[in-house]
Amino acid sequence: MQKRNSYKPNINVVIADDHEIVRAGFKQLLSTTTDIHVLAEASSGEQAIELSIDLEPDVVIMDINMPGIGGIEAIRRISARLPDISIIALTVHESEPFPTRVLAAGAKSYLSKRCAPQELVQAVRQTCSGGSYISEEIRAEMGKAKLDHNNPLALLTSREFQVFNIMAEGKTAIEVGDEMHLSHKTIHTHRSKILKKLGLETNLDIVEFARQHDLI
Repeated sequence: MQKRNSYKPNINVVIADDHEIVRAGFKQLLSTTTDIHVLAEASSGEQAIELSIDLEPDVVIMDINMPGIGGIEAIRRISARLPDISIIALTVHESEPFPTRVLAAGAKSYLSKRCAPQELVQAVRQTCSGGSYISEEIRAEMGKAKLDHNNPLALLTSREFQVFNIMAEGKTAIEVGDEMHLSHKTIHTHRSKILKKLGLETNLDIVEFARQHDLI
């Protein structure tokens, strides 16, 4: 965690989460401050990208599990096109390889949705000021994961990991294709590679694997 002594006096934020009630809660929390202003809300990865391009906020608060292209890909595209925007991943996923994948995609900070309200406010200010913020619990998980060089999930490509993440929710290859806007043939190809790399045979094995590794 990197700390800075001064914060920008006016911080414009876009909140991206597919649950309206979650977005409302974040907005209400941030509205209690005098320096953080929520410009807009996005309910999908594509919408988060569009709003970022149109509004150019200082900070985007992004969930990972998003409809469409997903939060990780949205982070990657926003970071590539608008490198001055700071992105905070705020998610239920605390275990590796999620933090490493998300930070590699371009996020500056990573928080669990179990974090204290004030921690999110601090993260917004700190990230906007050029620093980064990673919850202590997540940093510990990242440290432990580095000791485990045999983590099979590390074998997956970024796209395969995204497909795995959605299939771990119990969705079929067809449903994954519809959600990611990819052809069903492409998803079946990714699925085959995922099963082979992880030594699995069926979609149910993917769900069980995710449960065993505390990913769902």
